[in-house]
Parts: sequence; C-alpha cells; structure tokens
Amino acid sequence: MTYSSMETDLSQHDYQPSSTPMYDEELKRFNWTLLILELILIAIGIFNLMSATGVQDKSLGLYKSQLIWVGVGSILTALIMLVHYSFFSRIAYAIYFLNLLLLVAVLVFGRSTLGAKRWVGFGGVAIQPSEFMKVSIVICLAKLLETERSITGFSLKDLMLPLFLVGIPTLLIMKQPDLGTAMIICLVAGSMLLFYKIKPKVIISLGLCIAFAMPIAYQFVLKPYQKQRIISFIDPMSDPKGSGYNSIQSMIAVGSGKLFGKGYKKGTQSQLNFLPEHHTDFIFSVYSEEHGFVGCILLIALFLAFILSGLSVAAQSNDKFALLLSFGLTCIIFWHTVINLGMVMGILPIVGVPLPFMSYGGSSMITSMIATALLINVSSKKTMF
Repeated sequence: MTYSSMETDLSQHDYQPSSTPMYDEELKRFNWTLLILELILIAIGIFNLMSATGVQDKSLGLYKSQLIWVGVGSILTALIMLVHYSFFSRIAYAIYFLNLLLLVAVLVFGRSTLGAKRWVGFGGVAIQPSEFMKVSIVICLAKLLETERSITGFSLKDLMLPLFLVGIPTLLIMKQPDLGTAMIICLVAGSMLLFYKIKPKVIISLGLCIAFAMPIAYQFVLKPYQKQRIISFIDPMSDPKGSGYNSIQSMIAVGSGKLFGKGYKKGTQSQLNFLPEHHTDFIFSVYSEEHGFVGCILLIALFLAFILSGLSVAAQSNDKFALLLSFGLTCIIFWHTVINLGMVMGILPIVGVPLPFMSYGGSSMITSMIATALLINVSSKKTMF
C-alpha cells in the first residue's frame, strides 16, 4: 500500500466527535420520577394550603408566600444540578460549620415566636437554620463515613466523632427549644450509622443508656409544656381543653373525612377554626377531612413512591459518598412523613414536625426541595467523573 493510499484510508476513518453532547446524555439519565413526584406533592400542598387558610387568611394569602418559596427552591435546584455531587463532599465540613454558626446566631440574635427562638432574619426575610441542618448533617456524615474502612462495624470509640458532630447541633436546637427538629436529626443520623453498621454489643449498650437516660431527661431536660404533651399523648382526655386539645381536634378531623371526605374547602374542623395550626403541623388533618380515606391512601402512596425512588437512587450509586448521601436524604423525608402522620392521628406525641412539601413554611419547603435536587443530582451524574 502506498503512502498516499494509507493517508486516504486514515482520513476516511478519522475520529469524529460524538454528535450527542454530554448534557444530552445526562438528560437521558435524569430522574424524572423524583421530579414529577415532587411537583405533584407540591401542587397538592398548595391547593390544600389554599383550603386550610381560605377563611381566616384571605388577606395574607399564605399559599402565595409558599409559591414564592417554591420558586426559590426551584432556583436552588437548578444551581445544584449545575455541579457534580462530589462537590458537596469537598465542602461538606464548611457547610456544617456555617450552619452551626447560624444556629448560634439564632440563640443570640434570633426572633422569638410563641416562646421559641428558632428564626434569624436577613433583611425582611426570616429563615429557620435548624431545618437546613438536617441536610447539612447528612452531607457531613456522608463525607465522614465515606473514608471509614471498618468491616466489623463501628465500635463505641469509632462513634465518638459522629456522635459529637450530631450532638452539638442537637443541643443547640433543643435550646431554642425545638424538640421535633432535634429528634429528626438524631433519627436521620442514627439511621445512617445503623445502615453503615454498628457492632451489636454497641447497639445494646447505647439502647440501655438511652433507656436509663429517658426518665432523667423527662425530669430535668424537658420543659413543662413538653412533659404535658407526653401525658396528653397517653391520655388526651386528661386535659381536653388544654394540652390534649390539638390531638383531639386532629383525630376528629381525620376520622370525620370517612371514606371519600367532605369535599374541597368543606371541612368543618379547619374552616370553622377548631383545628389549630392547620396550615403547618396539622395540614394532613385538613387534607384527610376533605378527601377521606381514599384521598389519604393516594397521598401516602405518593410519599411511599418518593421514598422508594430515593432508596433506589442510593442502591444504584457508584460510590460510598453518593450511597450515604442518598440514603440520608431519603431518611429526612421518611422520618418527617412517618412522624407527622403519626402525630396527627394520635399514634405519636405532638412534636411540631412539618409534612414535607405540604406544610406551610419556607425553610421546610426549601429543605425538602434541596434534598430532592441532591437525589436527582446523584442519579443523573453517577457516571460522570
């Protein structure tokens, strides 16, 4: 073969760059299931909020404020999707300590409402740093555990640093006081540590310590109103017009929906203001009264599909950080949903935990949307390095 023929042959087989850009490949891997489930839950939440605040709140229009927060969450979602999830591994501790400073700022400069100091203002906007700490602690623990090489599981000594990192924000949040958020952080962190594996004898030892500590905490740590909530949970009728009122009215609202509900904006418990905090903690009670058992099953099925999709992202992750991050973020949605539903149905004590995508609150909405965005990021970029 002559040199010229070789040159011609090579030119015919010259490398042609792929006509499909990288973002097209990423778009094919985009987790539309999580995004669609998120949008459906947000839409249901907005319409439910319109009903919950339709009587006493026509001038304020809380659903309009909620839509603004959804817009802010959408912008943050877009920004999160611009980077690879490994970026959050590199800045994990910076995120944690920045959020920790915000929690300190709450105690020093925070705004008090109903006896609790949980918000800090920037300009005319108030945020609740304890909400963002849920995501921060997941990112921090995922970073910490990704370098752990223990095969047999964590010993008590190995748990010292993770428990220290979880304990500091938990104590700061309880100081506000916000027992519900502190409990969520502990449950999420505990779920991640158990998922990673802890030695059985350590689990038994910690369980015994918690069992012995509970009566001490009840006596010396919990505030009087928190103790009364536990008593009212055991027997709501012990104080039906006081601490047991919220639980009783919520159970009435849930039960009165029967099979198909009373209809949109026709729930008497919420429309006549018998149900307290029906735009935040008891938003599910409003939904249950109006849409009944069938509507509740459909809503719970949506949350279940979201949680299973999150676990699927974790199961298909290519590295340890992505696995732990996805699992922890899914745990946030799981524990919020379980505790809120149990709370409004009288199965669990009332601890002030919002229902993701449904309860009114900017910080809660943004936290849920950030968690979803990170899950989609892991799912979409798991093959990009």
